[in-house]
Amino acid sequence: MRLRGRKGILESLEAQPELVVLDAAPHKGRWREFFGNDNPIYVELGMGKGRFISDMSVRNPHINFIGVDMYDELIRRASDKARLAWEKEGVSQPPNLALLRANIEGIEEMFAPGEIQRIHLNFSDPWPKAKHGRRRLTHPRFVKKYMEILNEYGEIHFKTDSQLLFEFSLNSFADMELHMRNISLHLHKETLRDDLVLTEYEAKFVEKGNNIHRVEVVIGEKAIAAHKEAKLAASQKSDQAADTDNDTNEPMIAPAAISEG
Repeated sequence: MRLRGRKGILESLEAQPELVVLDAAPHKGRWREFFGNDNPIYVELGMGKGRFISDMSVRNPHINFIGVDMYDELIRRASDKARLAWEKEGVSQPPNLALLRANIEGIEEMFAPGEIQRIHLNFSDPWPKAKHGRRRLTHPRFVKKYMEILNEYGEIHFKTDSQLLFEFSLNSFADMELHMRNISLHLHKETLRDDLVLTEYEAKFVEKGNNIHRVEVVIGEKAIAAHKEAKLAASQKSDQAADTDNDTNEPMIAPAAISEG
C-alpha cells in the first residue's frame, strides 16, 4: 500500500509529540506515563484514517487509546481527524489518545506484558491466498503476542466484512481454546448499531448492505471469570423462565370424585 502524502509530512508529525509517537521503544512499559494516569489502555491495530480511534476516545474519556499504523500519511490524517473530533467537544488537544507509527509485526517491542486491556482489530487485510495465512492478524502467531501484552481483563474485539477471514479467525481462536462471545454474522442486520463506533470502511460497507462480522475474544483471567459468571447467570435466568412457563402451561387435573359408600 502506497500513500501519497503532503510535503513536509514527517516534520508535521514530529511537531506533535503530545499526540504522535514515532518510536514506541521508549514508551514500552511506560505508556501510563505518556497519558499521565492509570486508566485502562485500548489499542487499535491498523487504524487507517483514524475515525474509529478518534470517536472512541471522545466517547470514553476515562480510557486511554492508542491507534497504530505504519504509514506517515495515515498517521497525519488520523491526527487531523482526532483534533477535529475533540474540537467539537471544546477541547483543542486530545487528552487520552496517542497515534503510534509502527509495524504490528513488532508489537511485543511496543508494549510490555500486561500493559494493554483491549485490542481492536477492525477490517484487517484478509490476505485471501492460503499461502499468506500467517500474515493475517488473527493467525495464532499474532494472537500469542496479543495474549502476552493483554492484562487480566484483556479482550480482543474483531470486526471484518470478509467471510473468509472471519471463518479463519473463529477457527484460530477455537484451536487456541479461547473463550468467545457476542459472535455476529451480520452485525447491522436489524438496524445500525449506534452503540458501536463505526470505522470508515464499515460505514461504506453498511451503506452497500454488506455483512459485517464481529466477535469478542476473552483473554485475561478476570475477564474469563466474569464471562463465565455472566453465562451462568444467563443460564439460570433462562431456566427460571422455562420453569415459570411450564407452571403456567401445566394442565389442570380435576379432583377425583369422592364415594360416599
